[in-house]
Amino acid sequence: MILTPDNEYCVVLDACVLMPMPLCDTLLRLAEEPAHFCIAWSDQILSEVRRGLESPKFGHSPEQVGRRIRAMLSAFPESLCTVPPGLIEGILGLPDQDDRHVVALAIHAGANTIVTNNVRDFPAEALLPHNLSALSADQFLVHQYHLSPQLMLEKVDRQAAGIRKQRGDILLLLENLAPIFCQLCARREPSS
Repeated sequence: MILTPDNEYCVVLDACVLMPMPLCDTLLRLAEEPAHFCIAWSDQILSEVRRGLESPKFGHSPEQVGRRIRAMLSAFPESLCTVPPGLIEGILGLPDQDDRHVVALAIHAGANTIVTNNVRDFPAEALLPHNLSALSADQFLVHQYHLSPQLMLEKVDRQAAGIRKQRGDILLLLENLAPIFCQLCARREPSS
């Protein structure tokens, strides 16, 4: 279980950013060393990922989903957090009460940011009392790019190499999910 040291930036990855494989892969590669942040998720978030990936929208088999979640847990065992009973019920001000567990996790893990493509479900006025913010995956990736453009490009290039592709291929896969980030990366020359 992660309890973030005072000097480490921590993000909660919402289920919606963990389902599309290219985006999930990019975010998780960025959390590998060297990284500017650590990640947190819960059993509840991973259950949402499982249901989403097995839905007709994604169409993965239970076996495929099981392998993917086991790989995520194996690569980041310290990221799994259990939210204490009662904390979820204390979260107020969200448009969808079913999202309270995400905010409770962020509080418990000492996170700074919730990375979600449903930013409107996490209004600033509800997060501010908890010293939290919500960023879309695109906004988060743009911030990470500005912190270390070369490191970001190296990680995207490694992601591409992992599937025997080029940086441009990964950017095409991410284009609808993180358009501004993709524009930033496309302006830079591929590494040789």
